[in-house]
Amino acid sequence: MKKILLLVVVLISLAACKTDQKSQETIEVTAEDLHASVDKVTEIMIHDIFSPPVASRIFAYPNIAAYEIVALSNDDYQPLAGQVRDLKPIPQPDTTATINYEMAALVAHMELSKRLIFSEDRMEALRDSLYGVWQNKNTAVFTSSKEYGLLVADHIGEWMSKDNYAQTRTMPKFTVDADNPGRWQPTPPAYMDGIEPHWNKIRPFVIDSAAQFKPTPPPAFSMEESSDFYKELKEVYDIGKKIEEDGDESEEIQIAKFWDCNPYVSVTRGHLMFATKKITPGAHWIGITKIAARKTDSDFKKTLFAYTKTSMAIADGFISCWDEKYRSNLIRPETLINQHIDDDWKPVLQTPPFPEYTSGHSVVSGAASTALTNIFGDNFSFDDDTEVAFGLPIRSFNSFNEAADEAAISRMYGGIHYRVAIEVGLEQGRNLGKFFIENLKMKTDQRVASTLK
Repeated sequence: MKKILLLVVVLISLAACKTDQKSQETIEVTAEDLHASVDKVTEIMIHDIFSPPVASRIFAYPNIAAYEIVALSNDDYQPLAGQVRDLKPIPQPDTTATINYEMAALVAHMELSKRLIFSEDRMEALRDSLYGVWQNKNTAVFTSSKEYGLLVADHIGEWMSKDNYAQTRTMPKFTVDADNPGRWQPTPPAYMDGIEPHWNKIRPFVIDSAAQFKPTPPPAFSMEESSDFYKELKEVYDIGKKIEEDGDESEEIQIAKFWDCNPYVSVTRGHLMFATKKITPGAHWIGITKIAARKTDSDFKKTLFAYTKTSMAIADGFISCWDEKYRSNLIRPETLINQHIDDDWKPVLQTPPFPEYTSGHSVVSGAASTALTNIFGDNFSFDDDTEVAFGLPIRSFNSFNEAADEAAISRMYGGIHYRVAIEVGLEQGRNLGKFFIENLKMKTDQRVASTLK
């Protein structure tokens, strides 16, 4: 009997030792964990249907929270506090606690993401799955890292709450100037109100103000056939007719559909109207950021650096673009073509519900491609599979700038923008992107591209 009792005690002791050893395991938080969190945010934004400007805000803040934790713990990176508008340094960690800073960063990322979307349960599912793994490996490190991540999330959340977003939710809807023939009017089939007319009141991240990169005005409205404006309009119509003759397999249509990125497309079937949901333009460029990070085998820190820099450039790009959209308040090609040229004409893509000038795709693509080129280098070739989930084939590019050029011209192929909105929009975005990389110092040695290759 004594031998049996002794054996039981030994077995219990061995099990306890194994449990204790298990609770002391080192936890590795990888770039793939971060990709999973960003992908989950994108998935939820598609489900919840956020507009492109709002989606850009949702991407930026969680990345900033995570990045500030990594920058605090790594001398290779400089904090954004003091560089980004009104951002104060994050709280210092408890020096007596053992913190896995990458875990804390991902905790902050998931927590802030959860606060910014509607379908919180979807984000919680990913969070809880990671929490279970981490806690099982090392309870003490998990607990201290989680507590610090949540503390930083609260700090960034407080800063975030003062960016004027909440105030814009109660501002009046955009009023259509029906008596002015050159001003924007709602477009078919849903004739939606103009979205986010007060987005220029959102606090920027790096640019001085929404109007800092105010573009030159569009050509003066005129339906005289000799006018610059009418020539712009007629070009959209002529290209649309040619594309229609070439058929759905034409390169122009493939390009237009690949870069459509309209989060809410209204579809009418008889008396039934429903919506198809896709990613936003910003989400497409976030997807390209993931592709580049994976191609370069970037670790957690380098991947987070790329996401943070690119998402802030995209967010400021939307603020800059929307400032001009509701200033110039320019009518879309579809409206004028139907009124004055061909009442049966339809664009390849559904016209988004906001004024025309400048092209949002062009501005955001110019800003994002400039940031990504600064991070990963020029002539960075990649295969863009971002749209495969939506039934579209992979497209390949020799550089981020080449991708931006195609994204911009896709809006003319789609029949929803004049050429001037595209060309001026690209310049606007690239100028903003250049200001971004010159004024935001995130790498200590500033040799960004070489360190990430």
